[in-house]
Amino acid sequence: MTELVDIGVNLTDKRFAQDQAAVVARARDAGVNQMIITCTALEMAEQVISLAEEHCVYATMGIHPHDASSFSDSTYMALKTLALHPRVVAIGETGLDFNRNFSSPEEQMFAFSEQLKLASELRLPLFLHERDATATQLDLLANADLSNGGVLHCFTGDQAALEAYLALGLHIGITGWVCDERRGEALQKLVPLIPSDRLLIETDAPYLLPRDYRPKPKKGRNEPSLLPHILDTVALLRGDDPAALALQVSLNSQALFKIG
Repeated sequence: MTELVDIGVNLTDKRFAQDQAAVVARARDAGVNQMIITCTALEMAEQVISLAEEHCVYATMGIHPHDASSFSDSTYMALKTLALHPRVVAIGETGLDFNRNFSSPEEQMFAFSEQLKLASELRLPLFLHERDATATQLDLLANADLSNGGVLHCFTGDQAALEAYLALGLHIGITGWVCDERRGEALQKLVPLIPSDRLLIETDAPYLLPRDYRPKPKKGRNEPSLLPHILDTVALLRGDDPAALALQVSLNSQALFKIG
């Protein structure tokens, strides 16, 4: 069985507080041998790194657009120091979210631009978030150093956005959103258009539980152990052999994040 990589797990979420080790163990039993823990705020950074060390997994390091208002010169330096840790393999979760605007668009663009610089300085790929901000995000990315690559985490955009992000050389992350027969219908049609060498899969656990997964977990909590279910759905949509696709997405993850 190919060992999968879940590129986006929110293991610091309070819903995992009582059983983090069991969650990791169940993932490995399911063939998800590696995962990348998502960092979204400076105050969680130390915990993210500690969990990555404890469970021999990896981590991102960044400030989510919701928290962009807190970004300062000292934030940049703190992130830089933390991102030098050998378990940190990407800068993010960073990007723009004009849907909720918990931080103003101007604050988001500043924080995003600074993290683009940091990724270039440290030669790390980007772990990108974007919601209702495609044009502005593409403009900022077009003027950034993307030589270290990156992934549009939890992609739910339209075909034009998909083609634009691919044209910049970025990878596309697909979550359990694709398993939703209602909200995921548009994404289901786009999945076959993603080049096989640019496709990554993730759970974004504990969020985005695959709607069609049975039996439904208690309290609707998603886990990295459900990544094979997402893989099977993606394979079906693409007309791919699941085993061949598992190998391809694993190789893609290892190449982008430089993990073994």
